[in-house]
Amino acid sequence: MPIKIPSDLPAYDVLTNEGVMVMSPDQAARQDIRPLRIGLLNLMPKKIQTENQFARLIGATPLQIDLTLIRMTEHQTRNTAAEHMEEFYRSFQEVKDQKFDGLLITGAPIEHLPFEDVTYWQELCEVFDWTQTNVHSTFGVCWGGMAMINYFNGVRKHMLDHKAFGCFRHQNITPTSPYLRGFSDDCVIPVSRWTEIRQDEVDGCPGLSTLLGSSESGPCLIEDPAHRALYIFNHFEYDSDTLKQEYDRDVAAGTEINVPQNYYPDDDPSREPQNRWRSHAHLLYGNWINEIYETTPYEIERIGVDKTDLRA
Repeated sequence: MPIKIPSDLPAYDVLTNEGVMVMSPDQAARQDIRPLRIGLLNLMPKKIQTENQFARLIGATPLQIDLTLIRMTEHQTRNTAAEHMEEFYRSFQEVKDQKFDGLLITGAPIEHLPFEDVTYWQELCEVFDWTQTNVHSTFGVCWGGMAMINYFNGVRKHMLDHKAFGCFRHQNITPTSPYLRGFSDDCVIPVSRWTEIRQDEVDGCPGLSTLLGSSESGPCLIEDPAHRALYIFNHFEYDSDTLKQEYDRDVAAGTEINVPQNYYPDDDPSREPQNRWRSHAHLLYGNWINEIYETTPYEIERIGVDKTDLRA
């Protein structure tokens, strides 16, 4: 089954050209099934690039996905056309009375700020509380994951003395997890951040389980069953050239930046980078969608009411 997105959303043509099955709302209305409602709270400056990346991953499953693009209510983006935001996005205040099977909360380039200094922090805290009554499963990514694990569990983010930047090998710590079904014993994941979450602080929070971790870049994927949430601090969703774009941007701006580790062949930025994470990216997000499908109530209004695991 395809992912349902507006036919004039840029991701529609991008995914169609890649062979991902997409469907317009009119086509979807003719199918007598309930699609999974997935929200994407997009905090990244490059909205369209991020839409493409996540739609590609969640649209590659056999299930029909109804994707809703969400923005913070008062925050105005300066990197995406106002017309795009007006046509395709809904503010959190517009959707907060609705129920969603899944919600993705992206990262944001504001790592240097204390959480409380972020201009939309209070509304984001409202979003976090709302997920406990209106969302069946939430996936926080990079800064979004760090903000969630801090809000729900008090786990802090710590500044690094240099940017964790490159493709790092991660160990499959919990191979029996349904979210890691089909994973190898280790895998490569792109990393791009100035902050970290520390494993000893995660271990100090009962109920949290680290699924993927790296000896170089620390914990990566954490499950929080009590809050029906996953937190990932690295970037399976990245395109092949995303790290290159970040590196080229910083070099052009004269910003001190190291060549991303283990990304270019022989660490030579004049050569074409190779994508070594795509298959595991599809596995992880496909497993997440599958877990939602198996456990979410058929009647979407029962989300937040039914507390039992529907697989039991």
